[in-house]
Amino acid sequence: MLIDTYGRVATDLRVSLTDRCNLRCTYCMPEEGLQWLAKPDLLTDDEIVRLIRIAVTELGIDEVRFTGGEPLLRPGLTGIVERVAALTPRPQMSLTTNGIGLERTAAALREAGLDRVNVSLDTLRPDVFQTMTRRKRHGDVLRGLAAAHAAGLTPVKVNTVLMRGLNDDEAPDLLAWAVENSYELRFIEQMPLDAQHGWKRDGMITAGDILASLRTRFTLTPEGEEKRGAAPAERWIVDGGPHRVGVIASVTRPFCRACDRTRLTADGQVRTCLFATEETDLRSALRSDAPDAEIARIWKLAMWGKKAGSGLDDPSFLQPERPMSAIGG
Repeated sequence: MLIDTYGRVATDLRVSLTDRCNLRCTYCMPEEGLQWLAKPDLLTDDEIVRLIRIAVTELGIDEVRFTGGEPLLRPGLTGIVERVAALTPRPQMSLTTNGIGLERTAAALREAGLDRVNVSLDTLRPDVFQTMTRRKRHGDVLRGLAAAHAAGLTPVKVNTVLMRGLNDDEAPDLLAWAVENSYELRFIEQMPLDAQHGWKRDGMITAGDILASLRTRFTLTPEGEEKRGAAPAERWIVDGGPHRVGVIASVTRPFCRACDRTRLTADGQVRTCLFATEETDLRSALRSDAPDAEIARIWKLAMWGKKAGSGLDDPSFLQPERPMSAIGG
């Protein structure tokens, strides 16, 4: 098992497939983009599948989420999904995406074995979408969501970040839209993972702000901690059900005590936490022909040293050098 000194066991693996993205969201990266990882530094498809196999068959991982950057930009994505689906035991597989390209890939990904998707969409207004992402792709995301639902990649979850002065008035409209389309909406507090290091705590929309806005139109009933488990989102039943809405309050309501995640970057580094400042290199072991047992040992040792929490509530908190696009969500 991937156990740490606080008794937490990692069973959920987040795998970044690329640091590249076809949007330029203001809370993530500058308009000109970033210095992308060089191709030789990226794990190959075979290396990714091998690490996932080790995680699943030797380290107790039972859920794999593919992230980025934008994972749909990875040419071998469908093949990776198909190969992971063939593992025994078979892990649950999900994908976090901006939805661009999902219209043409959803059916193939479902056939390959993908179970569900999380799609990022911060606004229902095309003009606001263009302001926030610096791209005119709002319609592509909506069509991608519909295609994912039609393909059976359910529950289709929608991830939304609210930004003051841009879309902070849209929470009730977004929830009404999600309910109408049978999507599960999840609001995420803006986190200090932007490449520009411009995040400010006093400028963010908090979980409390979000819930207060939603309650102007909906009755929200807490689902309860017993149903949450290690999930990052607190969930509320909307107007008596069956629909639910979630809030991931990484900053104001951290959930580190129940964390069950381990992370693998696109260049083969293990991260014990989204906000970690240290990484452990698995790529070098892979490329020096280390046996599976040695790679598993390195991975277990890395997770054993996982810190108690993210440190976001500590005045001395330092933002990681890598931005979100290079870490994987």
